[in-house]
Order: sequence, then structure tokens, then C-alpha cells
Amino acid sequence: MKILDILGAGDINSAISECKALDSFDFKKFFGTCGLSKKSMEDLRKVFAILDQDGSGSIDKTELKLFLQYFSTDARVLSDKEAQSMLSAADNDGDGKIGFEEFQRLVHF
Repeated sequence: MKILDILGAGDINSAISECKALDSFDFKKFFGTCGLSKKSMEDLRKVFAILDQDGSGSIDKTELKLFLQYFSTDARVLSDKEAQSMLSAADNDGDGKIGFEEFQRLVHF
């Protein structure tokens, strides 16, 4: 499964374009622009599985840094600050990772 099976290429390209500059990534805006915030629970689970590269059931900071590259292979890596910002916004249980329920809340933030 690829993210392009779930989201439109044009929407993804628009979302990636909005955060090309270092430290310009805004996850709320990104999820809205790429259309993820309007997707079903099933589609969110599919995207979560793609982002959870190691299959651990959660997304860690290393996976978050590569976040944009899961949407577009030529996208930049998130800065530590950007990855930490997204992690801090989502990590309700304080384990340093984002589980599916936390991801779902983050997407609909």
C-alpha cells in the first residue's frame, strides 16, 4: 500500500510545497492540504501503517523525521524541532511515541 493509493498526488504535492523551507512544517495545515484530515478511520489506519515503518504499532521520532518522505520521496527530512513539535502535540501518554489513537487525534487536531 502506498500513500498515493489513499491521497491524491496533487494534494500531496501542494502540501509538500507549503513546507519546503526548513522549520516551516505545520502538521495541522499539512493534514488539511493533503486531505488526510477528511479521510475515514480505515484510511487513517492505512496511512499510520505506512508511517510506522518498523511495524512497532507506534511512530517514533526517527520515523517522524522522515514523515514528509513517506508522502513524497523527494521531500525534505523534518528538523528535530519540527519532529519534536509534532510528537509533543500528539504524545498524550508521554511514552515518546505516537500510537494510532494519538495519530488520529493529531490528524483531526
